[in-house]
Amino acid sequence: MPDPVLDTPVSPLRQRLIDDMNMRRFSRETQRNYVRDIGRLATFLGRSPDTATADDLRTPPRSAAL
Repeated sequence: MPDPVLDTPVSPLRQRLIDDMNMRRFSRETQRNYVRDIGRLATFLGRSPDTATADDLRTPPRSAAL
């Protein structure tokens, strides 16, 4: 069955992520979850995840701040 998250046209970065996960024999569900979560990271950052810095990743989303 086609997976809309994994089967849509993809950027070179997303394709590399999927290729790496296939090489490591990740399950289809794990791949779907990783791609979804990287998309959420991109939304949080407001830019491509490959431009994230260590400081970006240490900063919690505002909803998670105590």
